[in-house]
Amino acid sequence: MARKVAVLVGSLRKESLTRKYARAIAALLPPAFEAELIELDMPLYNQDLDDAGTPPAAWTEFRNKLKAAEAVLFVTPEYNRTISGALKNAIDVGSRPWGHSVWTGKPAAVVSQSPGAMGGFGANHNVRQAVVFLNVPVMPAPELYLGNSANNLAEDGSIANEQTKEVIGKFVAAFTQWVEANAPGK
Repeated sequence: MARKVAVLVGSLRKESLTRKYARAIAALLPPAFEAELIELDMPLYNQDLDDAGTPPAAWTEFRNKLKAAEAVLFVTPEYNRTISGALKNAIDVGSRPWGHSVWTGKPAAVVSQSPGAMGGFGANHNVRQAVVFLNVPVMPAPELYLGNSANNLAEDGSIANEQTKEVIGKFVAAFTQWVEANAPGK
């Protein structure tokens, strides 16, 4: 049975570079891994709704998909040197209600992309900072920052740059080993 990997795309745009990279990376996972891109378009977290027992359906669907996943791959753009509001909201929604976090113990890795040269370094580390607190073992290395990201994709969304393809391949190999070594129940 394939290990389920939740792929969280930190951009809501249908044709975002982040989404294209997420698809390309997910396609490189070996057959023993099943990737599912999880949509993050949901209402902002408001504890009052959980307290009243009336969480929005989008929160419940998101939480259930994350509960079913054995690992998480965060793929994020960089907005103003940090992560998007959609990704931060997803992290918050998944961490609540108190004592029922869907994140606990799920091995993860972070990919960031930016049209700039630094490849979303700030966003990458913001994700790490947020989820380590939630008991998510984040792969320490290799880190994956995709700079000048618009220049590395072909029209069909595949990776066009051979050096980028090689770096992503090494990242995917390390991520699958990280998941195997750190998945719950190991």
